[in-house]
Amino acid sequence: MPIVLKTRREIEMMRRSGQVACDVLGKMRDATVPGVTTFQLDELARVELEKVGAIALSKNYPTYKAGEGFPGHTCISVNDEVVHGIPGPRVIKDGDVVTLDLALSLDGYCADTATTVGLGRISPIARKLLDVTKGTLALAIQHMKPGRKWSDIARLMQHYVESNGFSVVREFVGHGIGRSMHEDPKVPNFVTFEQLRGDFELRPGMTLAVEPMVVAGRRDVKLLSDQWTVVTEDEKPAAHFEHTVAVTSTGVDILTDGRSPGPR
Repeated sequence: MPIVLKTRREIEMMRRSGQVACDVLGKMRDATVPGVTTFQLDELARVELEKVGAIALSKNYPTYKAGEGFPGHTCISVNDEVVHGIPGPRVIKDGDVVTLDLALSLDGYCADTATTVGLGRISPIARKLLDVTKGTLALAIQHMKPGRKWSDIARLMQHYVESNGFSVVREFVGHGIGRSMHEDPKVPNFVTFEQLRGDFELRPGMTLAVEPMVVAGRRDVKLLSDQWTVVTEDEKPAAHFEHTVAVTSTGVDILTDGRSPGPR
């Protein structure tokens, strides 16, 4: 499918969605303390989204398993869980690493964002993992500008992660976003010959969800029996940071960080 470029109005509509996403994710982050369950965090998001009339895009997200979709309003992944953790009775403990992943639609426009939180006395390797993953997202945003190939950005991201002794997950990538949560193009955090076949040039009006997923050990992952939760095979921790961004004439505009309008 062709990449859909957004008008200024559409980008501002996405910014409204992004501001809601930033606010709700911030409230979830503040509530992520020892003793809370992942279900309680998900319920917090459900209530906040309903207050403003936003739709949680994770809820009932379709799967290949007939008749069933994702059961949570958000994805909450703990420690070695990389992505798509199902909210439930799990109690968050001191030392845990918790990823909060929220996608929503407001007035027909989508936003997708994620953050990883370390609770209390996390291990030094987990602290470095969070810093490097967050830094990888910042690095990508810093270097995005019209005319640049995405593979140039992805190569920088992969090199930064691997030079710090970590690995980039390859089973999941970022994506275009707009009226739908998942649009073209695919937005990888690494470079392979296969990914180069789908390479694209950044152009003003592109709206992308950029989301590095980084693991402390090997990049190998596996799917649990719930058919959603993805974990590291070596059981080492994972981190995930994500922003929805719009490419501008001079660089990039982050739509999910709560800032007022304007490119950077």
